[in-house]
Amino acid sequence: MKIVVIGGTGLIGSKLVNKLREHGHKAVAASPNSGVNSLTGKGLAEVLKGASVVVDVSNSPSWEDAAVLKFFETSTRNLLTYEAAAGVGHHVALSVVGTDQMSESGYFRAKIAQEKLIRESSIPYSVVRATQFFEFLKGLADISFDGKKVRLPSVLFQPMAADDVASAVGRVAVGQPVNGIVEIGGPEQFRIDELVRRRLAPLKDAREVIADPNALYSGAKLSERTLVPGNNARLGETRFETWLTQPAAQIPSAPQQKKAS
Repeated sequence: MKIVVIGGTGLIGSKLVNKLREHGHKAVAASPNSGVNSLTGKGLAEVLKGASVVVDVSNSPSWEDAAVLKFFETSTRNLLTYEAAAGVGHHVALSVVGTDQMSESGYFRAKIAQEKLIRESSIPYSVVRATQFFEFLKGLADISFDGKKVRLPSVLFQPMAADDVASAVGRVAVGQPVNGIVEIGGPEQFRIDELVRRRLAPLKDAREVIADPNALYSGAKLSERTLVPGNNARLGETRFETWLTQPAAQIPSAPQQKKAS
C-alpha cells in the first residue's frame, strides 16, 4: 500500500515512515525538503499518484494566531483537493487531545478548523488526537518560564513517547477509516508541574517549577481533565521512567506546538 506522510521528515513523521516500511508498505516522506509543499500545493499531484492513504503530521512553522490558522486551513484544503483528484481513500490527521475544549488558544482554533475541513470533506478520514509527548516536556518548561519560575497549571495529563504516537498513527493509517476521532495517550497520568519537575532533574536544569492555577496553556485555561483522553483511548506502552533511560531522553527538544503535536 502506498502511504504518503505529509511532514514525513519531522519527529513523528520520520518514525512513522520507518514503521510503515518495516511492515512492507510503500511509505513516502513528503515535505518541502523533498519538493512537496502542502501550503502552496507544489508537488502534491505527483506524490499522490497511486496513494491509498495520506497521513498529515505536518505543523505550522509560525505560532502567530493568523499564521497558524492560515497554515492549517490552506494546507488541509490543498491536501483534500489533491487527494480527491488522485482517488485517495483515507485521510489521516494527527491532532491533539482536548482540542475542542481550548478554543481560547489561537493554535487550537486552527486545529479545530483543520478538523472541521476534514470532517466536511468527501474523503473517508480518521483524526488521531494524541496527548503531549515526553520529548517536549523540556520545551513546555521553556515556554512556561517567566524569567524567574516555570509556571504551569496543576492539571492532569497523560503524555506518551513519540515512538508510541507513530505506532498508533501507523495502525490507524493501515486500517479502515473511522470517520471520526481516535484518541491515543500514555499509560500513566501525572500532574503537569510534577512531571516537568521530574523531566528537568536529570537534565540538571535548576529552574523552579510551580503549580500556578492561573497559568494558561497556549493561551487557554484548562479544567482538571482537558488534556486527559477518554476511556476508549488507545494507550501506548512506554512508561515515563522507561523513556528516561532511552537515547531520546538525553536530547532536549523544541515544543510540539506552542501550547507545549
